[in-house]
Amino acid sequence: MNINFTLISQAMAFAIFIWFTVRFVWPPLMRAIENRQKTIAEGLAAGERGKRELELASQRSGDVVREAKQRASDIIAQAEKRAAEIVDEAKVAAREEGDRILVGAKAEVEQEVFRAKEVLRQQVAGLALAGAAKILRREVDEKAHAELLASLKAEL
Repeated sequence: MNINFTLISQAMAFAIFIWFTVRFVWPPLMRAIENRQKTIAEGLAAGERGKRELELASQRSGDVVREAKQRASDIIAQAEKRAAEIVDEAKVAAREEGDRILVGAKAEVEQEVFRAKEVLRQQVAGLALAGAAKILRREVDEKAHAELLASLKAEL
């Protein structure tokens, strides 16, 4: 064996191996590496997009929460206002009812006073008649002296 032949055959085998590797092995490896780089780049871009979307969603949720709080405070204010109106309406209604009851009671008292005065007038007229009868020692006829009794009632 000649060392030159061995060296040349090894160099040719190495050259064939390099050619085979460059021709058939290297392109799929490069495609796999490029695909992996694309996947990583897309993942990073998606992560950035997700981060931006998360920030936007956080802002939107904050806006929604603020709006909901504002609406809630508006609703509470309206409810308090309506409650105050209802209380005022109830006070007015109660005052009107009290006034109506007071007017009715005053009218009833006036009627009772009038009735009591009438009863008192009749009793006084009866007493006056009895007193006059005792003074005159005779009985006074009510029919005959109706005019006298009417004027006596009017004076009382």
